[in-house]
Amino acid sequence: MTEGLETDVEGMEDVAQRRDELAARVRTHAGEIARELAVFQGGDYGQQTFQTDAGTWTIKYEAGDVQYLRFEPKSGEETYVVSSKQPPEPEALETAMGDYGAFVAAYNEYVRSFEGLLADVPEEFPEIESTAELVAERDRILERIRDVGNAMASELHRYEGEYGTYATTANGSRWELKFDGDTASYLRVGGSDGVYLISQYGPPSATEVRRLADDVAAFVESFNEHVEDLEADLSTVSLSEDR
Repeated sequence: MTEGLETDVEGMEDVAQRRDELAARVRTHAGEIARELAVFQGGDYGQQTFQTDAGTWTIKYEAGDVQYLRFEPKSGEETYVVSSKQPPEPEALETAMGDYGAFVAAYNEYVRSFEGLLADVPEEFPEIESTAELVAERDRILERIRDVGNAMASELHRYEGEYGTYATTANGSRWELKFDGDTASYLRVGGSDGVYLISQYGPPSATEVRRLADDVAAFVESFNEHVEDLEADLSTVSLSEDR
């Protein structure tokens, strides 16, 4: 009844150790291919497939390091030669390593296929036209608009309070001036998604300034009419006792 219980059990440690050593060497070697692919393809991650007579090899990389190296033979189960999970079975690894040299050769051939790719690309290009004069003219116009906005803010501050807004329609667009004391916080044209001719951020494009600059006069005229109407209303107010 106890036959066989005294028989020595053969250990697998040597096989597992050999498998692990080989897998580590493959990871290091395939890692070089992953880094080369990442540099060449210009991305932090990606994958590339290579065909051999025995099957298909797919290498996936991220941050310049190999994520996995998969071998799919033309017959049989696929093997993850390099993986972030468990190492491959020794027999599967042995089968895949029989074609590993062909995989490296396919990669080298892939690299050589790009030789001379950039040989005829020109290295000299036309001179770039400067926008300095255009930007200076835009800024000069915007500074004048800001002066006008500040003058309007000063008047609004005088009779409406410390801060607020004045909005009107000029040539079919909504214009809104926000003031804080004697200073224009912003002048926006076209509603909440419109163009800020005055703001605490960067200036609008020269194209937008050209499109809207001619309408500033209409906006100012509308403001002046608003002030005249206020003055007319105030002139009708009497504090005398005779009523």
